[in-house]
Amino acid sequence: MMFSTKAEYGVRVMVELARRAGEDPIPLAEIAAHDGLPLAYLEHLVARLRKAGLVDSRRGSRGGYLLARSPTEITMAEVVEALEGSIAPIECISQASDGTIVCSRESTDSASHPPHVCPTKLLWTRVRFAIVRTLQETTLADLVLEPALLNPTPLLSNKTAPPRAKTVPPPARKSMNPEPLTTGA
Repeated sequence: MMFSTKAEYGVRVMVELARRAGEDPIPLAEIAAHDGLPLAYLEHLVARLRKAGLVDSRRGSRGGYLLARSPTEITMAEVVEALEGSIAPIECISQASDGTIVCSRESTDSASHPPHVCPTKLLWTRVRFAIVRTLQETTLADLVLEPALLNPTPLLSNKTAPPRAKTVPPPARKSMNPEPLTTGA
């Protein structure tokens, strides 16, 4: 499953807003130039984010956009759903108004004997829940902090040499004709 550029660019805008949280509103043109993104497209995405209550805007010469809430309170599920709509790993799987997962190819009416049950619904339901759970567990603050966590080792000065990696020999290859075991007598 691939998310569209709506999710990709929208998340990048949100991360940039989170990096500057607490500062003045940020002009969208500044974010577009900084990240090399098309301004007209970002305007469309920010309108969706604003409608979802994730960003606020300020008008005027010092205007721009800022987060509507703290980065710790905004989940990636909110962002992605505001931009992409309901998350579904495959076209036929969707979420019903009561929260259940339905497959459009299933039939439960009495005219179909026996009713058609989707054989892969379980798989796609699990995939969807894993994606949604990951997005729900990841906040905007996590993405701002994550680059520091990716490289936990401090930068080395010129005076300090990096530690040498241990060389582990590859496992011995097994012969196709193993030798018989002998016992010492």
